[in-house]
Amino acid sequence: MSLPADLFRQLDTMVEERGLPSRSQLIAELIRHALAEHEALTRPEEMLAGTITLVYRGDRGRVRQQLAQSQAEYLKEVISSQHVFLEDDQSLEVLLVQGPAARLKELCDALRAIRGVHQLELVTTTALLPPLHDKEPVRKPARRARKTPAAGEAVA
Repeated sequence: MSLPADLFRQLDTMVEERGLPSRSQLIAELIRHALAEHEALTRPEEMLAGTITLVYRGDRGRVRQQLAQSQAEYLKEVISSQHVFLEDDQSLEVLLVQGPAARLKELCDALRAIRGVHQLELVTTTALLPPLHDKEPVRKPARRARKTPAAGEAVA
């Protein structure tokens, strides 16, 4: 692979600043990220996992309620959510998501449309979460036989 000298120096600086053992590791990470983005754009049916990171102002009307409603509409895609309060009545929320690329893009668009959302970033990977539930039928636990007291026995 050949690169312009300036880009090569920037790459080496990035490797050093991140404390990585080699350029190859950084290049592999960058390629994986680019491939996941490419999959999301070119194959809308492709299943992806990732995170959506949001920064928003909590004092803007019903922003938290609208965010919760939007997430509820994408219940199959939103696996979990983590929320923390920031300074100046801002909030940071990270959603763990999985689903078809097109559906994740729709979710991001719905969240971005909420007034008060300042930043939103979707980071995806083609590696998926393992199935959360087996597809085997649910078995009911076996009932234990109740001992009926014999005539004249006391019941504790």
